[in-house]
Amino acid sequence: MRYVSVMFVLFLVLSCQDKATENVKLSGPVFGTGFNIQYYSEDDQNYIEDINVLFDTINQSLSTYIPDSDISKINRGEDLKIDVHFKRVFKCSKDIYELTEGVFDPTIGNVVNAWNFGAETNKFLTDSTTIDSLMQFVGLNQVSLVDNIIQKPSGFYLEFNAIAKGYGVDAVADFLESKSVHNYLVEIGGEVRVKGKNIEKMSPWRVGLDEPRFDGEQYVFKGISLTDEAMATSGTYRKFKTDANGNRYAHIINTKTGYPSKTTILSVSVIARDCMTADAYATAFQAMGIERVKEFLETHKDLKVYFIYEDENQKLQTLNLNGFPEN
Repeated sequence: MRYVSVMFVLFLVLSCQDKATENVKLSGPVFGTGFNIQYYSEDDQNYIEDINVLFDTINQSLSTYIPDSDISKINRGEDLKIDVHFKRVFKCSKDIYELTEGVFDPTIGNVVNAWNFGAETNKFLTDSTTIDSLMQFVGLNQVSLVDNIIQKPSGFYLEFNAIAKGYGVDAVADFLESKSVHNYLVEIGGEVRVKGKNIEKMSPWRVGLDEPRFDGEQYVFKGISLTDEAMATSGTYRKFKTDANGNRYAHIINTKTGYPSKTTILSVSVIARDCMTADAYATAFQAMGIERVKEFLETHKDLKVYFIYEDENQKLQTLNLNGFPEN
């Protein structure tokens, strides 16, 4: 789940007299959030119907909220051949699971659900017996793909919430490129991928990062330019629990212990070559913490990272790693 939104001024399809600078603009609901798409096409094609079909197909493959989706059937133990969307997300999840030594793990879903982070109260409601019983079904290394069929032990539960929106962004971007669209911005629930430039403004694509606020208000904290890359942000300031001593625990679950992570990190933004990679790493880096991420990035120069965190005086601090853009 993501609760950090990228701030764009995007609207439904517009028309103007100057065809040379006209961008097609689309928006609507999807994946429990919203999408904003902006692109320039020489023939001014509106691909909204194709994109909605694509969204429906991805949902039917990957959504645990749909009882007869592919992932729901697999979680019930049914054998079926997965489609290309499931295959891409599973393979990327496996790669990042291995690179992060299990910090990113799509089999942690049942443990996350047990902590009930959607509850109105911030009290801890889960006992150690419950967590221990669920943790025996955690470990993506025990799940495999053989002849396009997912093989997993009974009781294992897959959930791609930490990567699916990013993949949805990539799927739309790939579709637009298949239509020879060379200048676009695709955003779903704060995850974004761009190519080329904003033809309407004849400038690089500009996106904004939210200021972390516990009051639910939204203000832009930082604006940056992106070129031919993707960005995802994971935030903890809208979904957390507080213990009796006032310690704040993030909704990001430690995949080794099954317990929420005590953290001062408020948000992590990751820029990568594609959005599902950025999406997954944004979640993993929340759990890893700043020092481990610094070490990790020494051998992963392709990832750019921006932390917003609280210091010991509860003042906002920022950290730019691997050349994350200043503006």
